Amino acid sequence: MTTAEIDIEGLRATVDGVVITPDDPEYDAARKIWNGCFDRRPRVIVRPTSAAGVAAAVLAARRFGLDLTVRGGGHNYAGHAVADDAMMIDLRALDSVTVDPDAKLARCGGGATWAQVDAATTAHALAVTGGFISHTGIGGLTLGGGMGWLTMRHGLSCDNLAAAEVVTADGRIVTASPGENPDLYWGLRGGGGNFGIVTTFTFALHDLSPLAQLTMLWWTPDTAAAGLAAGRALIEDLPAGYCAAAFAVCGPPEPFVPEQYRGQPGFAVAIVGFDSPAELESVVKPLRDAAPAPAWDLVTPIPYTALQQMFDAAAPHGLPAYEKSLYVDDLSNAVLTTIIDRFPLRSSPLTIVPIFPLRGGYSEIADGETAFSGTRNPCWVVNISAMTPDPAGFAAERQWVRDLWDALRPYSNSSATYVNFLAEEDPDRLRESYGDKYSRLTALKSAWDPDNVFHHNANIPPA
Repeated sequence: MTTAEIDIEGLRATVDGVVITPDDPEYDAARKIWNGCFDRRPRVIVRPTSAAGVAAAVLAARRFGLDLTVRGGGHNYAGHAVADDAMMIDLRALDSVTVDPDAKLARCGGGATWAQVDAATTAHALAVTGGFISHTGIGGLTLGGGMGWLTMRHGLSCDNLAAAEVVTADGRIVTASPGENPDLYWGLRGGGGNFGIVTTFTFALHDLSPLAQLTMLWWTPDTAAAGLAAGRALIEDLPAGYCAAAFAVCGPPEPFVPEQYRGQPGFAVAIVGFDSPAELESVVKPLRDAAPAPAWDLVTPIPYTALQQMFDAAAPHGLPAYEKSLYVDDLSNAVLTTIIDRFPLRSSPLTIVPIFPLRGGYSEIADGETAFSGTRNPCWVVNISAMTPDPAGFAAERQWVRDLWDALRPYSNSSATYVNFLAEEDPDRLRESYGDKYSRLTALKSAWDPDNVFHHNANIPPA
């Protein structure tokens, strides 16, 4: 079937929104996604302005026999948002964010980004867990789980999903919440985009000072083992309400970084609080006492919106990118040494290994309460994320990621992974990641999408 054989004018008349074909001047910009590895050409791009428009697009794709992809923020490493010869349903026009400060709820369009949500909620001294990169879309991140700075404080993004408006594979518009379609509500919180297109997310919000306090200590490879070990001990004993992460990261080209460390490999621990600077410093003091002196540190108040955008510049649109991840129950000295020894061998200054602690508010949710692909026992997720400014160096950088992942595998108790960090198709690993939940998810898929219309994702096939 060619584009000409699709009733484009009929589609334009049926769908609320914009219909873009390869003949339109905006087509090349519209088909681009964040990861520069993918240069795919959909048959048609539909950018609806309402849930009814999304439903009409789904029905049209099925009528025309078109493969279907969904674009929220377009930030997924695996490139699920775009496919050759498919219909892309682009949710970017559905990006409104409305906050009810009295009810502590945010109603967010499925095409909104975390930057938009953060700006709207912090205006009321409220927040919900979002991603570490603010131009990430809320949809894919929430449906797969959703880790961010607030995970230790308020759990995952999906843990805070109060309700969702969903367009189903047969074109219906339904609500998923604890009281309506509770099975679908369960599956949306971690089961990915397998069960429908979420056009509205309603999040429960939490009180949060719009001004955070940040302390970040950065060590060179020769002192990093002791620094990260001390950071691990502090993070495992942090008081409630504090947030943290560790990173293997090159010194950024920022004024607060001494010039000799910019672009050089190093290792950092970041602690975030939302009270006074003095209180944060008292919490961080055991780390300073136990660790070697850092090569540089950053101690500063920072707006929460800026904290959320801190790594944006290191994740620009259009460059080739690849990632792998794994869970470790214990961030042991062997794990740390493996990362410290191998990180200097990578080539790109944009490649990063974030290490996220999963504990506190994360572990207050029961394993079976959501479909999330991970144990709720306190643990760590190690993300190995490569991005290269020069595409010619990408293949070598991707191999470096795979080699580091292989070296870390003996320290993980399974092949399970956080599905939002799954950059390539691996059905066996996906099945292991969901564990006992997998059979429930396949049954749910059979009920809501028996033809597997929504398969450009970390796909769970119908039972």
